Amino acid sequence: MIQWKEDIIIETNIEKVWSLFLDKNIQKIMPKVEEHILIEKNENEIGAKHQQSYREGKRVETYIVNTLDYEDTETSKKKQISFVLANAFETNLLFKLEKIDENHTKFIYEGSNKGVNFVGRAMLKLGNKKGAMKVVEDFLQRVKQEALNM
Repeated sequence: MIQWKEDIIIETNIEKVWSLFLDKNIQKIMPKVEEHILIEKNENEIGAKHQQSYREGKRVETYIVNTLDYEDTETSKKKQISFVLANAFETNLLFKLEKIDENHTKFIYEGSNKGVNFVGRAMLKLGNKKGAMKVVEDFLQRVKQEALNM
């Protein structure tokens, strides 16, 4: 299993950063997501389900994303999701925003990838941990850049 918890300070309002996590903006921060369709409940509630398609090279994987936790207050925002990718990896992600002041937001990105079968567990054991952490760091920087461009 691979786990991480990283954070970054973004020099903009919490609402601008949070808007990047709305369905209509998800491709700005996750450019490899080709399709993100709500199939159950509302995007802003626990229990929401989305069908998502993700492209890696020529391969496209389609899976269901479940919203496990959701919070949207003036000073704190949180969305926790889970999905199984390629019937091999269970991914849990937590996106949390904390308002520092009107022009500064702390973004916390927490998650884990766990192999759900032999192939998934083997791939994670053989995988490059530095490469996985680079993906996490790249995501933090992409969210920061997109928020500053809003």
